[in-house]
Order: sequence, then C-alpha cells, then structure tokens
Amino acid sequence: MTPRDAGSAPAPPPMTPAELRRAFFRVFPSVAVAILLGAIDQTIVATALPAIAGDFGVVEGISWVVVGYLIAATVAAPVYGRLGDVFGLRRLLLVALLFSLAGTAVAATAPSFAWLMAGRLLQGAGGGGLTTLTMAIIGQAIPPRERGRFQAWIAGTFVLASSLGPVAGGWLTEAAGWRAVFWAQLPAAALAFLLALRLPPRPGARHAGFRFDLPGALLFAAFVAPALLALAQARLLSAEALPGVAGLAAAAGLALWLLLRRERRARDPLLPLPLLAEPTILRSNLFTACGHGAVVGLVTFLPLYLQSVRGLTPSEVGPMLLPLSLGSGAGGLTAGRLMARTGLAAPIAGAGLGLAALALGAIALAAPALSDAQLAWAFAAAGLGLGCSYPVSQITVQVAAGPARLGAAAASVQYARTLGAAVGTTLLGGALFGTLAAGDPQVAELFGRLVREGAALLPTLPAATRQALQEGLSLAFRVGFLMAAALAALGAWLAWRVPVRRV
Repeated sequence: MTPRDAGSAPAPPPMTPAELRRAFFRVFPSVAVAILLGAIDQTIVATALPAIAGDFGVVEGISWVVVGYLIAATVAAPVYGRLGDVFGLRRLLLVALLFSLAGTAVAATAPSFAWLMAGRLLQGAGGGGLTTLTMAIIGQAIPPRERGRFQAWIAGTFVLASSLGPVAGGWLTEAAGWRAVFWAQLPAAALAFLLALRLPPRPGARHAGFRFDLPGALLFAAFVAPALLALAQARLLSAEALPGVAGLAAAAGLALWLLLRRERRARDPLLPLPLLAEPTILRSNLFTACGHGAVVGLVTFLPLYLQSVRGLTPSEVGPMLLPLSLGSGAGGLTAGRLMARTGLAAPIAGAGLGLAALALGAIALAAPALSDAQLAWAFAAAGLGLGCSYPVSQITVQVAAGPARLGAAAASVQYARTLGAAVGTTLLGGALFGTLAAGDPQVAELFGRLVREGAALLPTLPAATRQALQEGLSLAFRVGFLMAAALAALGAWLAWRVPVRRV
C-alpha cells in the first residue's frame, strides 16, 4: 500500500487494552532514558558555554560545541535508520549508546578545546540515533493507531528534557564546574545501555548482499555540514558573514546535487528517495519542519523580546517561556489521544497548526496591548497547536513507510525537524533584521550585536539608544511573529494535503 493507492492505512491486528499496555510497557521503560538523553544533550550544555569559553579561551568558536553536535547527529540519523532496518533496531540502539558514552567521557575529561570537540562529535554520532531508533522501536511494538494512547509518556519525556536541561546545566556548572554537565550524563547513558539490553531482539529485514552506501553517507555529510553552518552564520545577522554564507550554501547545493545523483543509482541507498518522495511522507516531513521551525525560532528570539521590549528580568523570562513548552507537550498529548479515538491523523495536525497560526497572528497584531499574563496564554495556545504536529508526523510517516522501513522513516522525521529548526530560526532572524534595517540601519546593527552578545548588552547602552532599540524591536518582533504564523500556516496547508488521513 502506498499513499497514492488509498486514503487510509490498513487496519492493524486487534489488541485488547490490556495487551496494548503490556506491549508498550515492555518497551518504553527500556528506551525512556535513551529518549531523555537524546532530547537533553543540547539543552543541558547550552548554559555551560560561557564557562567553557572562559576555561579554554575560545569565545569566538564556542558555538561549535553546539553546532558540531548538531551536524554529527543530523548526519548519523539516516545511517542508524538505514542500518537499523537491515540489522535490527535494538542492535543499532546499543551502538548509538556506546558512541554517546564514549563521547560523554571524552568531553568530561577533555584537556583542550579540540578534545572537547572530539567528544561532542562522538556524542552527536550517538545522539543522532537515540530519537530515531527509540521512536522506531516503539513503532514496532504498538499498532499505529494505538500509539497515540501512550503519547503522554513520550511527550512527557521530551517536556521534562526541555525544561530540565537548561536548569540542570546551569546548576551543575555553578555548583561543580562545566565538566559536571558531562559527568552527570555518564551514569544516565550507562543506565540507558543496560535498559536497552532488556529489549526483545527483533531481526532486521535482511543481511545477505547488503552494501552500506558509504559514498552516499559522505555526500550527505558534505551537504548537511555546510548547510547547517551557513544557516548558523546567517543567524548572526552580520554583513561580514555574507560571503562565507554564500560559499557554504553553494557547497551544500553542489553536494546535494551529487547526493541525489548517487542515491538514484545506488543498490542500497542511504536515502531511499522513492520512499521520501511519496506524498504522504514528503508532506508530513515538510509540515513537521514548518512547525518545529516556528517553535525553535520563537524559543531562540523570545528571550531578547521579553527583556529588550517588555523589560523583563532574566529570572522572569523562564516562566514566560514555560507556557510555550508546556503547551507543546499538551498538544502532543491531545493529538495522540484524538488519533487513538478517531483514527484521524493529518487533519489533527492541520487543525493544530492552524490554531498556532491564528494565535501567533493575534500576538503580532496585538502584542503592545497584551499584558504579560495574556501574552503567556497566547504562547500556550500557539504551543498547543504546534505540538499537535509532532506525534502525527511521526506516526503518519511510519504508517506510510511500513514495518520494514521504520528506521528510515523515523530518521527522515528527525532530519526534517533539524533542518526545519535551522531554516525557521534563520527566517525569523532575517525578518527581524530586515525590518530594523528598513527603518534605521544603526538600530539593525545594534540588534545584530544583541543577537551575538546577548541581553547583557542592554545595560551598557545610553538611555536614548536603548529607547530607540526598544521601539524598533517592538515593530520588528511583530513582523517576526507574523513570520512564525506564516510558517505555521504553511504547515497547516501541507498537513491538510497529506493523502493518508487515517491510521
């Protein structure tokens, strides 16, 4: 069955509620810690970056600690997905956890910044498989329609990671130094490995004659690395970075062209292009990229808005961001429950993303008139709608791919979200900078410094300059909210055009 042939997936074998619970809880406890590790790896380190920069004296290159991990994880995701489908998902999950353990140990003991980067690359090589493989393993155990019943457990794990990561990273760094951030992850990674050993082994699709697509993997890395670096440089909003961004984008474009040529001819391609081109899978990945791009773009720039425009203190920013993350988790839970009860999938994501577009549009139009409490409720509504897209995209793609290609399907969702986050953040930053530049180029330059140096820049500015920046940012962020609303609206349109509407 392909999405072109039917409007819904075939009915899964019937399972009683008791059998479903047993099936889920045979698997979930064994992968929960791995899911948590995969989600927390970046957030827990972010708050330690200033201390790492001070220790090694690499202020300019400190972003590599995050970007290097992201590149390695994105490149690794399809490799794990492809090999997991062939050799078994459990076996590849153990390999990913070993990489994560090794990388964490290297980072914790790093005597130099180069060794720290080696550890982060190893961590990324492991982390790229954690979310991909755990989602596919849960997909093996539970029929598609019934997975929504247990979405609370999965969504709760991600919400815990997003909320706990920055707090734990800051507390550990302040109490015991930045190395404690990595030391604390070691026992968790070891526990995840031991728990994964409890998973029932399931054979992969086939072994005989399989040839790993090494040229495809190298070309995929040659595409991902410059693409993510170009987007990271573009987010700095600096005119000096433009030639480098253009060069990196050209290199990524060339690598992508060569990759597509290679994958069409490969016997066992890393990226199964016919699978990824199926309308259900392509549009599901695109709408989740739009939704995740809006979420990450908002989380990236909202602290600047709340401090520079609304005058909140750093300690007040966290509680204002919480409704967005909690709303996102609630949206995932709601979508999962609705899928289990009704069988509907893509329409739920379309409705949720439409709600997010309306909420963000309302914020753009009325932000100056909203109190902090009203703004928090609007963020919660936007998060609720955006969160609806997460379980729907994952389950819909798995249904369309079929049991033999669960790993590749889960990997496609992960790198769609990664690239969506990078593109969404760049688009929001470009909207903000472009609006400011159209009004006052000096204010736009100040905003670029604010992005690079953080809100600590504000108290150093003269009162008149700070006032001009605040007024310019008030208008610019309204345009930025409209950009986030447009991303959500595009995602809603794509979700309503997914051929497979039921699971």
